[in-house]
Amino acid sequence: MEAAAYSPRTVEEVFRDFKGRRAAMIKALTTEVEEFYQQCDPEKENLCLYGFPTETWEVGLPAEEVPPELPEPALGINFARDGMQEKDWLSLVAVHSDAWLLAVAFYFGARFGFDRNDRKRLFSMINDLPTIFEVVTGAAKKPVKEKSSATNHGSNKSKSNTKRPSESQAKYPNAQHKEDDVGLEEEDEEEHGETLCGACGESYASDEFWICCDMCERWFHGKCVKITPARAEHIKQYKCPSCSNKRGRQ
Repeated sequence: MEAAAYSPRTVEEVFRDFKGRRAAMIKALTTEVEEFYQQCDPEKENLCLYGFPTETWEVGLPAEEVPPELPEPALGINFARDGMQEKDWLSLVAVHSDAWLLAVAFYFGARFGFDRNDRKRLFSMINDLPTIFEVVTGAAKKPVKEKSSATNHGSNKSKSNTKRPSESQAKYPNAQHKEDDVGLEEEDEEEHGETLCGACGESYASDEFWICCDMCERWFHGKCVKITPARAEHIKQYKCPSCSNKRGRQ
């Protein structure tokens, strides 16, 4: 499915390759799930979900050459689509996607002679990220109650702003505000640190705008779901792409 000339050769290059493929597959299984669902027609032949380093994904037939240039993803993901609950099917595809990503990363490691330390460092970098399965199932997010307290703390800590936050400001803890106290800033970073984006799986950062889905209560980077702070001010009830698509199919 990919050009044979593409070959990351260092730990950093392989990890960059891993992150690009991972981001692509997370998009297919979360924010672009409607398109992915439609492409996995059970009437078609054995199909695979491919993630590419460019953060794009594709549902297609497996490579014809044997053995293939790279390890192949799980075959026939489309056959199970209509025989399972959608969330269970997506979780199953996510598990196989995690296994494929590791196979590709360590294929490159073996091909280019990574030693024990390089393999250990690569796995450590990979292991610092939540798995696709954790992102898709929501297992990587913090408990809702902890998020709520973090939101209130983040919204009201600006000493210069005595105005009561609006509903949208309360929901979006990273709307732009000034920090007057370095200690409060560090405390907020620690409190939000383990909150993960439901689209890309990356962790919280204080300089990024976030939004919470009112349906599944997962948090998303505004850029991942194409919501700006200005647009968020006019949203009374936000539904993430995944929840919106599910409702449409019902």
